[in-house]
Amino acid sequence: MAEQQQFYILLGNLMSPDNNIRKQSEETYDSIPGGNKITFLLQAIRDVSVAEEARQMAAVLLRRLLSSAFEEVFPGLTLEMQMAVKTELLTAISHKTSPNIRKKVCDIAAELSRNLIDDDGNNQWPEVLKFLFDSVNSDKASLKEAALHIFWNFPGIFGNQQQHYLDVIKRMLVQCMQDQANPQIQMLASRAAASFVLANEGNSALLKQFSDLLPGVLQSVNDSCYQGDDSVLKSLVEIADTAPKYLQPNLEATLQLCLKLCADTNLSNMQRQLSLEVIVALSAMLRKHQALVAQSVPQMLTMMVDLEEDEDWAQADELEDDDFDSNAVAGESALDRIACGLGGKIILPIIKQHIMQMLQNQDWKYRHAGLMALSAIGEGCHQEMETILNEIVCVVLRFCADPHPRVRYAACKAIGQMATDFAPTFQKKFHDKVIVALLETMKDQGNPRVQALAAAALISITRYCPKSLLFPYLDSLVQHLCAIMQAKLQELIQKGTKLVLEHVVTSIASVANTAEEKFVPYYDLFMPSLKNIVENAVQKELRLLRGKTIECISLIGLAVGKEKFMSDAAAVMQLLLKTQTDFNDLEDDDPQTSYMISAWARMCKILGKEFQQYLPVVMGPLMRTASIKPEVALLDTQDMESISEDDGWEFVNLGDQQSFGIKTAGLEEKATACQMLVCYAKELKEGFMEYAEEVAKLMVPLLKFYFHDDILFTLISHLFTSVFEHLTWCDLL
Repeated sequence: MAEQQQFYILLGNLMSPDNNIRKQSEETYDSIPGGNKITFLLQAIRDVSVAEEARQMAAVLLRRLLSSAFEEVFPGLTLEMQMAVKTELLTAISHKTSPNIRKKVCDIAAELSRNLIDDDGNNQWPEVLKFLFDSVNSDKASLKEAALHIFWNFPGIFGNQQQHYLDVIKRMLVQCMQDQANPQIQMLASRAAASFVLANEGNSALLKQFSDLLPGVLQSVNDSCYQGDDSVLKSLVEIADTAPKYLQPNLEATLQLCLKLCADTNLSNMQRQLSLEVIVALSAMLRKHQALVAQSVPQMLTMMVDLEEDEDWAQADELEDDDFDSNAVAGESALDRIACGLGGKIILPIIKQHIMQMLQNQDWKYRHAGLMALSAIGEGCHQEMETILNEIVCVVLRFCADPHPRVRYAACKAIGQMATDFAPTFQKKFHDKVIVALLETMKDQGNPRVQALAAAALISITRYCPKSLLFPYLDSLVQHLCAIMQAKLQELIQKGTKLVLEHVVTSIASVANTAEEKFVPYYDLFMPSLKNIVENAVQKELRLLRGKTIECISLIGLAVGKEKFMSDAAAVMQLLLKTQTDFNDLEDDDPQTSYMISAWARMCKILGKEFQQYLPVVMGPLMRTASIKPEVALLDTQDMESISEDDGWEFVNLGDQQSFGIKTAGLEEKATACQMLVCYAKELKEGFMEYAEEVAKLMVPLLKFYFHDDILFTLISHLFTSVFEHLTWCDLL
């Protein structure tokens, strides 16, 4: 009893807001043997004298224990103890308790069931199946909910007996979906039906047999949305993403419902966006339903108009991340995806007239949305838009001088996007008009965000512009960029603003990178100021500016060549070395890291064999970055609630309420680091021999890594070249 009481105290400490107490408690909890944990946790769950929060915590911990360490814990229990655990769980569900506790115990039962399906598909817990049937037929709504929750969480619970029970399963779901007296049971039954469909997405015969459940699911989607619940709608989104063929017999009804929900401004933004997601997910099935497409596209445009007035927007010193919860962003994303899914032959005729009308609207929000729509459809409507690109560009350029700054911003974005989507045709045809317009827009000193995006669009122009076409504009480009840089340097000193300067520095780098040796006459205009930025912009809030300036200096050096750059090379190398010395003090998300890695590689190309002396400094951080190991995890529904793609995770649905997750943060940096190692091995050859063995030991195992494997093969080939070209017979012996 004393041990149990100590465990209750431990449960409370695991929820402590004090990090030290919580960490120490986690270590204590981890040291408890698995069998003892199960006993203590079950006792805590059933002890009504324990605080509700602690009982819920115990339930969560028990589910996680069975999920992450089932093979290490459960088979080691005696058969009597295993049976006791099973009985205790079903008893806890049946007894009167709070809905939250019952739900979490159902999660445990589902997890245990999942692990008790053997390799032959036999369910080694037959009592839970009887419990499901008895509960569904019970007069108690709480037991029906419990049975549906377990089935929703683990639709494969019938194992190899599923085919035998298909009619029973269907009757169970239909009966619950028709329970007019209990809307909650109807919603749970619809979610369970969706979960079952998803778990059997590849079984065409089963999907056909269960297709007559879909009207009930759609009705539940409608009813639940107007009750403020979007859980069934989320299930419909999953079906549309994973098992769209299930919706085929009721495609029009599904789309009409989603269009209705999407258009209803009384619903929440999330509900409207989820409804739009269903439409987009089904876009591949809409080629023969162009009337529905014609209804869907205007709805997307309507959502793009849903913008808020913000007087301070244009003066902001940050290009803030898009509000991904906003209707405007959701509408734009949907338009992009449906254009890619259906192509320009279908989408462009439908959308063109709408956009032209929006661009003539007196309300700036419509003009903004129209321009953003042009940006969104470029990739999907590429071939069709290319034939009328001259008309589109002439229209867009007019809005670079629009009275409203957010419309000018949207015009710059449209130009930048078209310059990327239609490169290099866009640059060859419209360089004269576009460069002049962007340089004029960059003079907009009162609206930094407009200035910044004009500079960003200029980067897209110059990045893909043939050198011969860019050269006639070099004088004008350089004069504008130099004047703006000097003005913004003064603003940085006086006000601390840096947004436009960040983009201008990148524009200078892009121009130099394209112009190459033609940039030599302008070198001295920029290099002193750029070195000054790197030397003095040491504050945390200026780290992105500093990183981009480091990139700019290295690109200019590479463009103008060693002879011109050598007068500044020593000073630049000292600045980089100083930054590198402080590398260990940089935070994991410091943007300077990736810029530094790339800059060192460019310096290696410029200096050649003379770069070898710097390898002891640069290799340590580079190898650490190349050694990044991405986090991977098998997550169930409960764990997914606390992790989102915004946290840097991407997920693949595996069915049975489980997903494989990989944390992508750091993967691009890892790839960049591997590319830099390629550069060092290629440029330095025998000078890289000292590091060849260490790099090979890191890289060879990564040949099994599924991301960027082409880089790894290239690197290893250069390692062999670097080493074996310079071996002697003595080395081999």
